[in-house]
Amino acid sequence: MRSPIQPIPVAVQQWMRRARYLRWLDAGAAWLALVVGLQLLAGIAVGGPLLAAAGAVTALGAWLAPLRVRWRPVSGLVGVRVSRTLRPGDRAWYVRGERADVVIVTARHGMRLSIAAPELGAAESLSVRRTRVLVVPAATTV
Repeated sequence: MRSPIQPIPVAVQQWMRRARYLRWLDAGAAWLALVVGLQLLAGIAVGGPLLAAAGAVTALGAWLAPLRVRWRPVSGLVGVRVSRTLRPGDRAWYVRGERADVVIVTARHGMRLSIAAPELGAAESLSVRRTRVLVVPAATTV
């Protein structure tokens, strides 16, 4: 007999909303890094053209999936801080965009977590980088 479907806890729903804002902060950090880099390397004075050029390059970079996935200075730091207490055997929520799934942490290797999700099957686990995903401990969501 299957267990009844439980709604996503409010704390996890808040993390789902926060994840969107964290990605915007990542984009802001990219824009700021471009402004500072262009100003230091090219010696361009900080002003309208520099800010617009940095904004255009940031917008183009947001469309490149490999760059967008790897550039996560703010959300990566938050992801590491939130999942720092997770140990093998702990239950957690794997938050992705508009979806969150209950998972079990099967291993921890530095910045990587191996998680077992219900849709993966009993013999498989998924290895994720804590700097690229948001894994929230289930104990804090009760």
